[in-house]
Amino acid sequence: MATLYDLLGVSDDASDADIKRAYRRAAMKAHPDRNMGREAAAHAQFQEIKEAYAILSDPAQRSVYDAVYAKEMGRMSREREEEARLQEAARQEAYARHVSVAMRFAEQGYNRDVVFGALLASDCDSRLAGRIADGAIALHLSRQADSAAPRNAGAPEEAVPPSSSHGAGDEESQKSDDRRHANLFSAIWHGMFGLHP
Repeated sequence: MATLYDLLGVSDDASDADIKRAYRRAAMKAHPDRNMGREAAAHAQFQEIKEAYAILSDPAQRSVYDAVYAKEMGRMSREREEEARLQEAARQEAYARHVSVAMRFAEQGYNRDVVFGALLASDCDSRLAGRIADGAIALHLSRQADSAAPRNAGAPEEAVPPSSSHGAGDEESQKSDDRRHANLFSAIWHGMFGLHP
């Protein structure tokens, strides 16, 4: 926000003599007679400079202006701080939401690319989505390793006898997984590009 001091080109602690010199310099530069071809704009600027000088050259008016200006600057500073705080809170909330999405997909057994795609579909920045997807997959794998270690530590694995019914179940399970991956990919694709079947 430009102030009266900015208009004259002086600091807010300028002396009366500095303000007078700055006014003369600015008035000569902005005078309409010295700005052929842009008289209207020069006249408006010249009027602003005259008004600024009228206020800043009068000690009573200047002190009122300084008080109002200081109050306004304080208010603007508080507004900026509040806006920054709200933006940071929104950023942290979005990050937590993205991590939650990534962990949900990772825990369902999806690979890193699917987790990454799900994050992109939820409006996550691609670099952040990559970092979150890597972290979610790594965390999920470490949890799996931790949960598998105590269970298998004392007991030998039982051999599963081969049987035709077991093989058929594996095949059906694989088909179910394939359908689930295809449906997820389709949902992500449609979510990202707005296409609907």
